[in-house]
Amino acid sequence: MTSVVWFKRDLRTRDHAPLATAASLGEPVIPLYVIEDEYWQLPDTSGRQWAFIRDSLNDLDRQLRQAGNQLLVVRGSVVDTLKQIQAHQGINRIFCHQETGGHWTFERDKAVIGWCSENQVEFREWNQFGVVRRLRDRDIWDRAWTELMRQPVLDKPVALPKSDSGQALFTGGGSRDPVLPDPCPDRQIGGSARGEKLLASFLDRRCVGYQYNISSPNTAVRACSRLSPHIAYGTVSLREIYQEAKATGNHRNTLPRKKKSLTSFRSRLHWHCHFIQKLEDEPELEFRAMHREMEVLKTGPNDSERLQRWQEGQTGWPLVDASMRALNHTGWINFRMRAMLMAIASYQLWLHWRDPALHLARLFTDFEPGIHYSQAQMQSGLTGINALRIYNPVLQSQKLDPDGEFIRRWIPELAGVPGEMIHTPWLMTPTQRERYGGNTYIPPICDHEQAARVARKAIGDFRKQHVSQAETDRVLLQHGSRKGPVQKRPSLPSKQQSDQLSLFD
Repeated sequence: MTSVVWFKRDLRTRDHAPLATAASLGEPVIPLYVIEDEYWQLPDTSGRQWAFIRDSLNDLDRQLRQAGNQLLVVRGSVVDTLKQIQAHQGINRIFCHQETGGHWTFERDKAVIGWCSENQVEFREWNQFGVVRRLRDRDIWDRAWTELMRQPVLDKPVALPKSDSGQALFTGGGSRDPVLPDPCPDRQIGGSARGEKLLASFLDRRCVGYQYNISSPNTAVRACSRLSPHIAYGTVSLREIYQEAKATGNHRNTLPRKKKSLTSFRSRLHWHCHFIQKLEDEPELEFRAMHREMEVLKTGPNDSERLQRWQEGQTGWPLVDASMRALNHTGWINFRMRAMLMAIASYQLWLHWRDPALHLARLFTDFEPGIHYSQAQMQSGLTGINALRIYNPVLQSQKLDPDGEFIRRWIPELAGVPGEMIHTPWLMTPTQRERYGGNTYIPPICDHEQAARVARKAIGDFRKQHVSQAETDRVLLQHGSRKGPVQKRPSLPSKQQSDQLSLFD
């Protein structure tokens, strides 16, 4: 009889409870990863995500071989794969981590659990993030997260008994690629080895000034940890990252500035799980607005031309287009630019949130469903408990890329335009265009200030007419951030709050 360790978004051997438990039993183990074709046909998956996973599977196989085993990679469905293993040699238990994914993976997991129940196979899963399955009360979530982060990091197995019939045939060849090539020249490379190096360099030196440098696309490339895809696919555990960051920050020789930066970084790890918990508690957020009454704010199909220009980085607003082009080329952009891209699509372009959210999901190498869908809705004003954050693309450009360095890198049409004109190239005179260039850069889709005013009024009017306090209370009770019980009934963000945020941005 054999134990199967089913890998999903946990592609590592260190701090891996299912693997450590299987190794401790002294019985043959089959480390299994299944390439699921149906999953890769979903509208939020892409070739760049698969390429990162492929790197990580190769590295995972390397780690398992060091323990005397190999990774079995099969292309097909998980249930069919388990049936084949069961028929060939028998399975007495399946160990894995919980996955808070979309509807498809949730149904897949239920099918696996159902098969195990029918075939008297033990099924056991662990949570690897601070996400609580079947959470009864949001008030206890923070304590549960802290307790998990404080548990000891598990060592990788030294020896992992191998099943005689197990095999690791994964080569990364074209026949095993479930999706078409997705050109992403500067995509991050997957694998635990890469993730550990990133963590070490971040804690050693790159973290200094973290909280100040993560907003600008110029400084964020280095100032951010760049661990997001490694966290998303589990090549390095969140608990290990948290504990090493805390140990470094608390070391007696660590300078105060570095301590402050690492405290800020650790808070982001907390927020990471806070947002995934939202999808865990309400899986429907993948498809509909968190504040259910806000889902019908926009009706009818999206403007196809506006959607396409936004997707191609051709809105005519330089920072917006530079961010989209950089994301397409690298598979990553910092959080402030992600939020701006989604907000521009939702407010100034007045697109329904779902199409832009799916496009961004496909571009993100570090796509994490729980964070992505919650954030897409938050930046679209659909939560009912957050003030509107309507980004001004010109003010953002002037603030975060004052000299136009980022814009010139990604929009070669504007390479010769001086800094004082690069944020609003549509205002250049014909003489200035002739002198500095910029004639080939597309004019703006619309007047962004007027579009923002129209959007703000439309949302304000909709809230007054169609949004109930009862639904707002429900959202806050189920999803609101807090360390203690809700003390008072929430209210919708005031117009003054919304205006202050939009003016600040």
